[in-house]
Amino acid sequence: MKELLLIRHAKSDWGDPGLDDHDRPLNRRGLRDAPRMGKALAERKISPDLIVTSSANRARTTASLVAAELGYEESLIKVESGLYLAHPEEILQVIQGIDESVGCVLLFGHNPGMHEAAWQMTRPGSPASADHFPTCAVARFQISAEFWGTVAFGEGELVDHLYPKGL
Repeated sequence: MKELLLIRHAKSDWGDPGLDDHDRPLNRRGLRDAPRMGKALAERKISPDLIVTSSANRARTTASLVAAELGYEESLIKVESGLYLAHPEEILQVIQGIDESVGCVLLFGHNPGMHEAAWQMTRPGSPASADHFPTCAVARFQISAEFWGTVAFGEGELVDHLYPKGL
């Protein structure tokens, strides 16, 4: 059984209109919410074998803050430029490329792709769904596929859906 967490970056700062979208930092709320979400994941005994993040500043910072709460070494976070503003199919390709030795992975990215991927990953007929996906939201799935390379949409059992205001 594999465990997949799809995580949207925390709230970003729009204060500098001249700053490239890729370089936007987290705002005060984002800097507060990311560690809170990390603590909530730690309370649920999440122990990632791998953390992968979009190359955008706001996603990398969110991943680092969450990783710190989980005791995951920041230098081991893998930056995947293909997650920047990725569509669900691109997110699935990243998932399918995960090393088979990994049991639990956290992927940090952006909406609308992360929310759409969470919807598509959810097993049809599942009683739960990630219908609300604000900044720093987490969709946690148990994946029945034996190998990451064979994971397909519709194979995830949504076991947790977290977001800052719900903590």
